[in-house]
Amino acid sequence: MKKNLLLLLTILCAGMLVGCSDDATSSKEQSDTPLIILDTDIGSSTDDLFAMEMLYEYQRQGRCTLLGIIVDRQGQEYAALADVMNTYFGYPDLPIALIRQGIPNPKIWIDYKDLPNYTHPDGTPMFNRTLTDYSTLPDGWQLYRQLLAAQPDHSVTICSNGFVCALAQLLQSGPDTHSPLNGVELVRRKVKCLHIMGGVFGNSIEPVEYNFSQSISFAQTLFKLWPSDIDIIFTSGETGDPIEYTPQQVITDISWTDAHPIKQVYMRCNCNTGQKMWDPLTVIHAVEGDSLFSLSPRGTVTITPQAGTPFTPTPNGNCRYQLPGSTTWAATLLQKIRDANKTH
Repeated sequence: MKKNLLLLLTILCAGMLVGCSDDATSSKEQSDTPLIILDTDIGSSTDDLFAMEMLYEYQRQGRCTLLGIIVDRQGQEYAALADVMNTYFGYPDLPIALIRQGIPNPKIWIDYKDLPNYTHPDGTPMFNRTLTDYSTLPDGWQLYRQLLAAQPDHSVTICSNGFVCALAQLLQSGPDTHSPLNGVELVRRKVKCLHIMGGVFGNSIEPVEYNFSQSISFAQTLFKLWPSDIDIIFTSGETGDPIEYTPQQVITDISWTDAHPIKQVYMRCNCNTGQKMWDPLTVIHAVEGDSLFSLSPRGTVTITPQAGTPFTPTPNGNCRYQLPGSTTWAATLLQKIRDANKTH
């Protein structure tokens, strides 16, 4: 009897050890897949649309997990844009948040906010939506807290493509039902890296950066409160300037249908405005890593009242910025964006 009991215990323990090993492997595999929150000022420049499209494609390939979309352009109509994109690309349940106390009337370069209301010639809606009442959506900082609190420590990558209102409000937030930590400590605990489209570095002739200058008070809060031990990688305008995806290329690449949200924007709006592929670079870098990019040394970045971003090299700094690449590099990155656009 004792021998049988001992044998049974041995078998059970062996089974438990195998189970732990499998769980550890699963956890390791999951940790290798970037967990991403996208913060976007969708509704003005079309590079936001391509950044979203690339994230959907990366998720479909199992190369990232997209946790949620923070819409950082004030107005429910911009949340509707995100809803159309999520629904069209097959992620209708992806959480969306909006900004209520952001920038009231920022400059708009390409006005495509009416995309959710586009119709077929017979008057029927061209694009489906999942949500019916955008007024019930959480504020961006609230969704940030909810998503971050639910993830493992030091696991979340934020791609900020536009204004930084929600990020500033997150850092200023206090404890809530999602976490007992304040915003700064929650970011320090949960965030792995911030990839941000912003900043002017090197020999650029542009004195200030658009995204930060449009929301200078929010940008100052971000730079003041962001934890110094959490990395920031900047994508500057000059890095994306050589990557031009022309309107004709966009329309030609989506050859199988006209009922595609990005194609419709390019068919109905004047997108020949010098639009370059800045925003997708934060996404590509976040998912595919440093190998595709040349980076500055480590250092620190501050912000001036005019939204300048002086960089000070220091070995222990948490900031780096992407360096402009060669013509071949630009062609390679453009092809990645075009390949994703041809997929859906």
